[in-house]
Amino acid sequence: MPVENALKLCRDLQRGDVSAEEVMQQTYARIDSINPQVNALVNLLTSEEALALARAADKVPVAQRGPLHGLPMATKDAVDVAGFPTTKGFAPWANNIARKDDSQAARLRNAGAVFIGHSNMPEFGLGSNTFNSLFGQTLNPYDLEKTCGGSSGGAAVALATRMLLLADGSDMGGSLRNPASFCNVVGLRPSIGRTPKGDGFGWLGRLTTTGPMATNVADTALLFSVQAGPDASDPLTLDEPGHAFLDALQPHQDLKGLRIAYCPSIGDAPVEPAVASIIATAADTLANLGAEVVETRPPLDQAMGVFQIMRAAVLASLGHSLNLTLPDWKSKAKPTAVWNIEKGLALSAADIYAAELRRTRIYADCVEFFSDFDALILPAAQVAPFDRNIEWIEEINGTPMDTYIDWMTVCCAVTVTGLPALSVPAGFTAEGLPVGLQIVGKPRGDLALLKLAHCYEQATLFYQQTPPVCAI
Repeated sequence: MPVENALKLCRDLQRGDVSAEEVMQQTYARIDSINPQVNALVNLLTSEEALALARAADKVPVAQRGPLHGLPMATKDAVDVAGFPTTKGFAPWANNIARKDDSQAARLRNAGAVFIGHSNMPEFGLGSNTFNSLFGQTLNPYDLEKTCGGSSGGAAVALATRMLLLADGSDMGGSLRNPASFCNVVGLRPSIGRTPKGDGFGWLGRLTTTGPMATNVADTALLFSVQAGPDASDPLTLDEPGHAFLDALQPHQDLKGLRIAYCPSIGDAPVEPAVASIIATAADTLANLGAEVVETRPPLDQAMGVFQIMRAAVLASLGHSLNLTLPDWKSKAKPTAVWNIEKGLALSAADIYAAELRRTRIYADCVEFFSDFDALILPAAQVAPFDRNIEWIEEINGTPMDTYIDWMTVCCAVTVTGLPALSVPAGFTAEGLPVGLQIVGKPRGDLALLKLAHCYEQATLFYQQTPPVCAI
């Protein structure tokens, strides 16, 4: 890439100071060199096809150029982009060609982004380890023997290696935050209703949201300004226009006057010592920046139980669809996906109603909790990046995990609240593996959250440490 900063590059492209063709040439040079090592981007256009799109972008008059004009992007393989397959990592859907852009892709295209392919993800987006039988496994660029996390793992790796400077993702139980933590980039899970909802439930049981990823907070805010904004088709849409979040790009020198809750974990969920130490240091850093940091426990002890039920309920819809369209789907899907879908199909209405009522109580308790605090900090993952051949973490510090998602309790529990949360680079283990700090904002406090994260990022500069495969 000619620059390490998407904000500057996008402004140069918009003004015509840099050509989209030149950027595309450099993008494909990096992809050709790096992607075979990490397997982050899939169903890519040929370089000739991509360059033709870039040359067309260069012909657009400057006055008509959007904020992402000419920028190469590869959406997550769950996002429909006209003309590209949307496989969701499921081999039977390899030729599922999208006929039109979904609402999220449409916003990116209208802003001038040039689509070149998709980023890899686990099958159906389930599990925080990016592998599938269609495209294979995406590897962590800081250690190719480790997982990159998931489910937005391909996006995180493409950013960490600077094959892309901006990437979209989605998050149910940590799919924007976990891979960001594992790959030393930023992943923002916005407030529910902040971005177009995409597939899934519009009201009851809503867990998933789309969101931005980037190498730093300022670039994350840039992409968020395009993704965010009201959507008339979304019953929970929020009114603020996307450009309001560009205010996060303003410099912030300290955190004086802020009160931040520090939670080493949720309930009794174990955290690896190396991760816990880095998060404790982050709490000290925030205190040194002027914030009052108070170690406490948010009212989330019951949130993981709610998450398990509501996640399964969402997957029941997928199960019904698969049963109708692909009766032998169980023989083609990974065991954890089959287990989770079947769990959803076995739920009763009483199970779902009880979880929804409990979720409502949790949210009310969190509103009260955040009346005393401006933000909550905790780990973005309970472990550092682990062996790529381990599908999921079965024990932490000697404590067994009951299911394939229990090791992500620190993210799943936050999801239940619907509050905005992000992972920002917080340091490295002794082995050089990235660890992210999860920061949770007040209800609908996306802008304040970005400002806080930007201040922390600029004080620490961990995001500037790139992986070994970037040296080309």
